[in-house]
Amino acid sequence: MSKKKTAIPTAAIILAAGKGTRMKSELPKVMHKIAGRAMVGHVMHTALDAGLSPLTLVVAPGMHEVRSYASSVDETVSFAVQEEQLGTGHAVLSAKSALKGFDGNLLVLYGDTPLITSETITGLLETLAQDAKCAVAVLGFTPHDPAEYGRLVLAEDGTLERIVEARDATTSEKHITLCNSGVIALRGNVAWGLLEQIENKNKKGEYYLTDVVAIARSAGFVARAVEGHVAEVLGVNSRVELAQAEAAIQQKLRTKHMEDGVTLLAPETVYFSADTRLGQDVIIQPNVFFGTDVVVGDNVTIRASSHIEGTVIGDGATIGPFARLRPGTSIGENAKIGNFVEIKKSEIEAGAKISHLSYIGDASVGEEANIGAGTITCNYDGYQKYRTVIGRDAFIGSNTALVAPVKVGAGAIVAAGSVITEDIDADALGLARTRQEQKQDWAKTFRDKQKKGSTD
Repeated sequence: MSKKKTAIPTAAIILAAGKGTRMKSELPKVMHKIAGRAMVGHVMHTALDAGLSPLTLVVAPGMHEVRSYASSVDETVSFAVQEEQLGTGHAVLSAKSALKGFDGNLLVLYGDTPLITSETITGLLETLAQDAKCAVAVLGFTPHDPAEYGRLVLAEDGTLERIVEARDATTSEKHITLCNSGVIALRGNVAWGLLEQIENKNKKGEYYLTDVVAIARSAGFVARAVEGHVAEVLGVNSRVELAQAEAAIQQKLRTKHMEDGVTLLAPETVYFSADTRLGQDVIIQPNVFFGTDVVVGDNVTIRASSHIEGTVIGDGATIGPFARLRPGTSIGENAKIGNFVEIKKSEIEAGAKISHLSYIGDASVGEEANIGAGTITCNYDGYQKYRTVIGRDAFIGSNTALVAPVKVGAGAIVAAGSVITEDIDADALGLARTRQEQKQDWAKTFRDKQKKGSTD
């Protein structure tokens, strides 16, 4: 992960305890994925990219899946359990013990707001740092319809006076278009003191983080608002909003890859994962899907309707159309993987060709080897997986079944239609099929009998 550090040490408190009932799912809301990555993972990656450290996740009791995943993203992440969901202020205060001994700034982020960028975070922290009297900096945005959002009420001098919830706003306050995103930065030396003054004297009996603005001002500090982009603060609370977030991040990823030297013939039909890595002068035809853990070298052509995940593709290779590359696959330089070819957990070395209608699983295919149409590596016996090794310059004839474990030596040829169950030496011919027989006039006699029978 990123080794970048903020100018002033800043901890990220990521709120991830929400149940997400509108998602209608047994999966915790923040674990739903966009671009192949859990939403909370996006937030954690962004926080780390912005130089925030340490990271603390506020979770609900029993969120073991969230804890396990977060630890895989950042092994130093700490956790705070919000035993009862009593509001955002209560959630942030739950992190105090996890951050014991840390006296830097605090930044509150949300595990269901995956599109925020490190640049926006940096801008908010810079606003906090520019004024020694500023204790609170709030990220705002101007939505098309501000109806249900809290409003940022500015004082005459342009500082932030308070945040008012939509249901509590007066008629004039409802005309304010600058709204609260929920993302708040707090000056470290006063943060906990301000947060601990939040009360729950409201209809819901909850502790609202937004009250910290008025508390800070009453203590003689200044609060400021920074306007961010609407798309970045989209909170995902339903499947519809999940799809909207997916669309937004896909457009961002497509633009990034094209700016980095990738040609997308029909950009709107190509789907990337957040971690997809592409070299220069890659050409991607329509309807290609990238799962996670894909690395593509330079000058690669990926033809239409291919599905790729967990694969490394070397420079100059050609993939597809209609190819499926599954996890654990490595494609060498200038190799060719053609139409309706599926490869799983296999190494295809430089210059090898698998051009048509084949399944290659748990195998090694040597340099310049040629695999004929309809070839299958029979890698599974119902209990165990076994490997097939095909040597350099070997030629496998069409419609061959290679029953693993089996080795085909360098330069060997396997005759079409063979079922190979034993190793083949280098430069040998492997042939395993029954001898062809021919019975003269058998077909004519058969037809005559059929015709006679139909007239009886």
